[in-house]
Amino acid sequence: MKEVTIYTDGACSGNPGPGGWAVILNYKGHMKELSGGAASTTNQRMELTAAIEGLKALKEPCRVKLFSDSAYLVNAFNQGWLEKWKKNGWMTSKKKPVENQDLWQQLVGLVEVHEMEFIKVAGHSDNELNNRCDKLAKMAIPKEAA
Repeated sequence: MKEVTIYTDGACSGNPGPGGWAVILNYKGHMKELSGGAASTTNQRMELTAAIEGLKALKEPCRVKLFSDSAYLVNAFNQGWLEKWKKNGWMTSKKKPVENQDLWQQLVGLVEVHEMEFIKVAGHSDNELNNRCDKLAKMAIPKEAA
């Protein structure tokens, strides 16, 4: 299995508001950057979209280390939130529908294809690839109509 490192980030100008996402894929030192945006979204949706787009870019099952500064994304996998949500019919512990369920379901399907490790990194610190992702995500935010 190929071993791939993925860095992801999402950004929003206002929350909700226009947003951007970015991904850096690294396979044996070969880097690929992807980014995109949405006119009206939330920061959480952009964080999830980045992870989805990164995994969609893989052409075969891989061993993936996914780095993100989003506790929302990383904790959902590492602390068992997703399993609880699915078991409870996509309801939170407070009996409210899970936000961004459409993206979570898409992401779960992609994660099942790969051997995944989710790693939390500190945002806006000294992690070069996380900082690059942050810059790309901000650059991908659509400019508001004048």
